[in-house]
Amino acid sequence: MKKTNPVDCFQCQYFYITWEPNNPRGCKAFGFKTAKIPSQVVLETSGEGCLKFENKQQPSPPKAPKRDGWTA
Repeated sequence: MKKTNPVDCFQCQYFYITWEPNNPRGCKAFGFKTAKIPSQVVLETSGEGCLKFENKQQPSPPKAPKRDGWTA
């Protein structure tokens, strides 16, 4: 039975895009570049899903400026 890969590298903070045409994707957590999705390489190599996955930090919404007194 073939294992599926539930990890979405595009949502991981360690995923990055390289400038290398032969290896356009990379994983900072494991320190490698690949032509495949990094979590797929981890699954094929270890037989386990990626254990280093962490969601990207979402920027907090900008705070509204404080309005004290009169403004024109």
